[in-house]
Amino acid sequence: MRKEYIEKQKREHGRKVIGTLPVHYPKELFTAARALVVEIWGPPGTPRGPDAGRVQTYVCPVVRNALAFLAAGGADVVDAMLFPHTCDSIQGLASLAPDLGGWDKPTLRFIHPKGERRQSSARFLRAELQQLLTEITKITGFTPSASDLDDAIILHREIDAKRRHLLEHRRHLPFSDLELYALLRRGEMLWPAEHLEELRAAEAKMTEQPAHSEVPVMITGYVPEPQEIFSTLGEVGAMVVADDYAAVGRRVPRHDVAVSASGLDALVEQTFLQPPCPTRGANESLRIEYLDRLFKQSGAAGLIIHTVKFCEPELFDVPAIRKHFSARNVPVLSLETELEPKLSGQATTRLEAFIEMVKSNARAA
Repeated sequence: MRKEYIEKQKREHGRKVIGTLPVHYPKELFTAARALVVEIWGPPGTPRGPDAGRVQTYVCPVVRNALAFLAAGGADVVDAMLFPHTCDSIQGLASLAPDLGGWDKPTLRFIHPKGERRQSSARFLRAELQQLLTEITKITGFTPSASDLDDAIILHREIDAKRRHLLEHRRHLPFSDLELYALLRRGEMLWPAEHLEELRAAEAKMTEQPAHSEVPVMITGYVPEPQEIFSTLGEVGAMVVADDYAAVGRRVPRHDVAVSASGLDALVEQTFLQPPCPTRGANESLRIEYLDRLFKQSGAAGLIIHTVKFCEPELFDVPAIRKHFSARNVPVLSLETELEPKLSGQATTRLEAFIEMVKSNARAA
């Protein structure tokens, strides 16, 4: 489906297509330069080619699968690849893919600053944005004007606002978790204006009264794979009411930019308004405060920490998150998976047992 969609974008709209590894990157620059971005989260499942074996087995499956996918020609339809500095493994993949995988397309890099906003980090980020925009225009052959960039920023702000609204009013959406996440993740491949139309259509279906009565849980993690986790939760009478996945909720700014900045300056400011993320070196205490606030506001009754095996940025925070919520008598399930196509029997059993415990606690209260 993705290949067909990409080819259609090229054929009917003359757009260049740039693939990207996770997680954080300035989508607005690509939209302004008339380039479609398609995200590659592995992809999930068994590595599509032998080149996964070119990196150590203890490297995260997102990187191993991506190397195999690129080397096997899975992304030959795109015109270039972007490698954000999500972690050392993904940044290193920018060199491994051309050298070991035979990738011969242009390779773009984007390094976002780590930690909280400082004058030095803001200057660094602006320089990175300008450099990336220059590289993008070399590929697309189109140099966006200031108004083109501002239009793209406005478009993506509306997308973020719709996504935030859908997540925060989850109980009023007549969709299963599986349906909602499928919708939200379509933004990983669609032209932004098309994704916005889908989000508007979903928002229009919101009900005045809650459409769900399932046990509410909060989930934090890297990427919602395997997607079977949602169908399993639904089968045992639970639903996600608060999301902190790096692939989903953690990429939605929680506040509008309250400054008169435009262009690259606006992108700098709103970068620091995103929820705390360990892949951007977020302060651990600030992240726990954010998660605690999100948990309370959502009315969740339990917390699922869903990590990808060997994902170091995510794993660093897990002990502190467990300690914080356990001390508040919140049921916590720490679930580690790889990018398998289906949830394992053991993981399914643990999910079912966890939800039963959450239900028991709710009945006792």
